[in-house]
Amino acid sequence: MHDFVDRPRPLRDSDAFNLEAVNQWVLENVPTLVGSPEVFQYPGGASNLTYLLAYKNKDVILRRPPPGHKAKSAHDMGREYKVMKALKNQYPYVPEMIAFCEDEKLIGGQFYLMERMKGIIPRKDFPRGMSIDKESAKKLCFGLFDKLIELHKVDIEKAGLSDLGKGKGYVQRQVDGWIDRFERSKTWNVPGFKTITSWLKENRPDDVSTCLIHNDFRFDNAVFDPNDPGNIIGVLDWEMATLGDPLMDLGGALAYWVEEKDDFAFRWLRRQPSNIPGMLTRNEIVDYYCEKMNFDRGLWPFYQIFGLFRLAVIIQQIYYRYYKGQTDNPIFKNFWFFVHLLSFRCHKILKKGPI
Repeated sequence: MHDFVDRPRPLRDSDAFNLEAVNQWVLENVPTLVGSPEVFQYPGGASNLTYLLAYKNKDVILRRPPPGHKAKSAHDMGREYKVMKALKNQYPYVPEMIAFCEDEKLIGGQFYLMERMKGIIPRKDFPRGMSIDKESAKKLCFGLFDKLIELHKVDIEKAGLSDLGKGKGYVQRQVDGWIDRFERSKTWNVPGFKTITSWLKENRPDDVSTCLIHNDFRFDNAVFDPNDPGNIIGVLDWEMATLGDPLMDLGGALAYWVEEKDDFAFRWLRRQPSNIPGMLTRNEIVDYYCEKMNFDRGLWPFYQIFGLFRLAVIIQQIYYRYYKGQTDNPIFKNFWFFVHLLSFRCHKILKKGPI
């Protein structure tokens, strides 16, 4: 299984930084590291960027905002570092934090260093050549959502994170906030979502509880033990973690959960290998989660529709940037189509119930 350990790729020129300045800072703050590192980069990059610094005696991970970022609140490295550092004692799957750099002059933004967790990270597909039978796929699912359940049971007072978010009223703030984001990024060629947004406002439940939520919980943010792929050793990317309603976290996670039986169009949105034989269905995951957390399964349609609407807004915001000429990446040209697709799925749930 060691052959399937997630490895970085060569550094993209557009994401390079002043290695000499960074290395000088690193050696001053982490004197156990030796020499000057080779630098590699992990895939992705729409959000914060992740690099591997391969020193002679140890590999470490560097996280920084994307070049040219404007809104500090969207790429608050200090907040992300604080969350993980505080959470480590209560939730051992968080990487060990090593050092935080406040000086934005070094590379144009704050950054931090953390341990490298060596393991398997399922991205859109499992690593080439890795065979997963039905029983193993089911075990992976339970392992993933057990970690979400464990996160939602973390004692936020003991973790020192009780001031991380606004707490109660999370559902209302999220519904209002995402509707506002959609209105500000709407273009002529996407549906207006009037029926959906009105329904969300009218059927908004009170928060079922307030806990620490991840807000981007997927297979590609989990690290699996290379010697025992059913065992998760790490959970990554805590950029959007906050205090909120746990069912909102599940709704956001399952908006990305593309099943084997889903239609061809929805499969285009797949970003994780949730479609292979043996994987749990969305409804099976909800049943399992609600039983473990003692939540009312009947509330689920709201959270599923909200999760899909939130994903539609995320996609629309990306398309809006393309539409306005703020990016010329051709991959974004037809993103408006997926907004229609997600609108259709929301309406289908309104008529028939969870899918």
